[in-house]
Amino acid sequence: MKIVSLFSGCGGLDLGFKSAGFEIVWANDVFEDAARTYRRNIGGHISAGDISKVDLKDIPVCDGIIGGFPCQGFSVANTGRTVNDERNKLYLEFVRVVNGKTPKFFVAENVKGILTLGKGAVFEKIKRDFENCGYEVLHKLLNAADYGVPQKRERVILFGVRRDLLKNLQVKFPPDPTHACDVGMFPELKPWVSSGEALRDIPEPGETSDIPNHTGSRYKLRFNGYLGHRMIDPNQPAPTVTARGDERGGVVIIHHPGNHRRMTVREVALIQSFPLDFIFEGTNTSAYRQIGNAVPPKFAECVARSVAETFAQK
Repeated sequence: MKIVSLFSGCGGLDLGFKSAGFEIVWANDVFEDAARTYRRNIGGHISAGDISKVDLKDIPVCDGIIGGFPCQGFSVANTGRTVNDERNKLYLEFVRVVNGKTPKFFVAENVKGILTLGKGAVFEKIKRDFENCGYEVLHKLLNAADYGVPQKRERVILFGVRRDLLKNLQVKFPPDPTHACDVGMFPELKPWVSSGEALRDIPEPGETSDIPNHTGSRYKLRFNGYLGHRMIDPNQPAPTVTARGDERGGVVIIHHPGNHRRMTVREVALIQSFPLDFIFEGTNTSAYRQIGNAVPPKFAECVARSVAETFAQK
């Protein structure tokens, strides 16, 4: 099935869909560094630019549209978030493309804060706008740790299926978890992957030059409980990787599970489940932001496989 990707970033969601057997035919993101990373690792089909300025006729026919529209205005990490944040309106570009291209399905990803902004009214409007395009829309708050990602990352997934197709389909959503915090209660599942396990074989930065992007923030450690200053439990998945930061790499780059320094770009990428050979373009600060904005590819692949199961039915 042919996929158009919006707000693609460096390509975490796309990489997951590609791994699940989908073909990405067109992608778009406004951040040039992210587009460069995407081209290097996934393909040259990404267009860098403002999606609001893209004519629908320039977007190819597709079976599905995927994307994580910008979330900063929705995020609970944004203490100044408001209903009127301009970034909250970018989802309308996603709606515009879905309405204009009428794919069989769409998948949209966002932070859990989207559910509570405006006491839930914002999310209900978003969902209704997609439904008015002719889609049955399901949503679920999912934790990436339940899908083998070494990170506690809760995200809302919206899965829309065009209504005229529903009579012949049994929608497979949400995807079945593959991992669990308590395998005693769920013996059929694997245990959560810890940050310590995920980074176990990664040497200290400077010990080898063979690992790409294995450099990072020198911002000193703190242990005061605030975001980015919390001690890591190496036996648990890492806390949520964020895209916030400053030119030194950011006070919110999370600690290494050894709690002796902050993670490098490569280590944060591994916590997000990017493969070791996925190369990030730009400065360390840029790479941190690309990674923090991304959908973990392993999580994305599980979502994509549930979509594939829906449309594999005869």
